Amino acid sequence: MVEKKRILVIDDDELIRESLMMLLEEEGYIVDSAEDGKSAVAKSNANFYNLAIVDWRLPDIAGTKLLGCLKETVPKMAKIMLTGYPSMQNAVEAVNSQADAFFCKPTDAPILLEKISKLLAQQDQERQYSEGTVVTYIETRVKEMMPPQSIKAQK
Repeated sequence: MVEKKRILVIDDDELIRESLMMLLEEEGYIVDSAEDGKSAVAKSNANFYNLAIVDWRLPDIAGTKLLGCLKETVPKMAKIMLTGYPSMQNAVEAVNSQADAFFCKPTDAPILLEKISKLLAQQDQERQYSEGTVVTYIETRVKEMMPPQSIKAQK
């Protein structure tokens, strides 16, 4: 069974929030939403999300600040900044604030969906790498803790 990916949409504009939710749900994602930073932080602390779509301007916090407030998860939650205020400065600020992508409103749905798909695929690769690293670490520690075979053979 393929695990459904969970996405948190954070935007104070209800129409945009609902539109994004509908688009993402049609693609098979489990989607939750928040209209402000406080709700988004609470939801990210209570639930696991593979990806967050964050509005640039929220009523209680700047979207770039919110990026750093969302719960860090393993693998890392992918974060897309969405803005109605396009500028090179805003794009640079978003990337410097750890956004994985930057889109202007209104966004082209197929391009957004393609980017989401790529970010989630990258996240799956990171998860596999992390799991492999943990397995290797455990196997190594078990071997370190076991007595050498030559000592066992002498007894």
